[in-house]
Amino acid sequence: MALTLDGPLVLAGAGKMGGAMLSGWLKRGLDPARVILQDPSPAAEMSALLAEHGIRSVERVEASDTPPSVIVVAVKPQVMDQVFPGLAGIAARSTLVLSIAAGKTLATFERHLPEGAGVVRAMPNTPAAIGRGITVCVPNAHVSEEQRVLATSLLEAVGEVGWVSDETLMDAVTAVSGSGPAYVFLLAEALAAAGVKQGLDPELAARLARATVSGAGELLRQSPEAASQLRQNVTSPGGTTAAALSVLMRDGDGLPDLMAAAVATATKRGRELAG
Repeated sequence: MALTLDGPLVLAGAGKMGGAMLSGWLKRGLDPARVILQDPSPAAEMSALLAEHGIRSVERVEASDTPPSVIVVAVKPQVMDQVFPGLAGIAARSTLVLSIAAGKTLATFERHLPEGAGVVRAMPNTPAAIGRGITVCVPNAHVSEEQRVLATSLLEAVGEVGWVSDETLMDAVTAVSGSGPAYVFLLAEALAAAGVKQGLDPELAARLARATVSGAGELLRQSPEAASQLRQNVTSPGGTTAAALSVLMRDGDGLPDLMAAAVATATKRGRELAG
């Protein structure tokens, strides 16, 4: 279904995530004339996309008679305090503010906006760059059902979307899915390094690890079975996989305990960074 808006869509920031979303929206039929990009220096690849669709990029969006239907904030968190007050100045009470800035709370935006404005805080992850991400959202108390549907539609352009009602859970979301791709990449690194230790050529070991991790991920995506069942399907009693899993699933220092500790540590750090 094509994305349709009553007013402009203002996108602040056209980095990797903002650019991926814009590309996804255009593929889903969003009218380029509805898009205003606020980015003083888009990358060359993004500039080409803008030129192809006739989308204007400005250093600062000025207020107009038609307020934005949505403002998507995709700038780095460290420049948010410089960027968002100006964006808030063009927002109406009916404007949805959708933020993908990590660690910035709903209250961060609410204090600059008209009373009653709807704000959605979202946490996507890096596979969104290839349309295979997952984003979890939390709304403030003023987000209407229509705005919730709009936010879902915008974020589905880069992958799956889920919602929580408790903002404090966003730190755990960040620890699991936001940081999660790095855990998977580390698994591929470690698997390749382990293969080299057993005598494999480094290039072959890296190829095996990459194909195994990506292939297993695709199987997990397509299969209706739980991850635990898929693991059991590969594990023959007394075989090589069972031998390896006896180490990886060992109590105290196995992968489940390490992962639980890692996610807990990342969640704690997220809360610290949010202040």
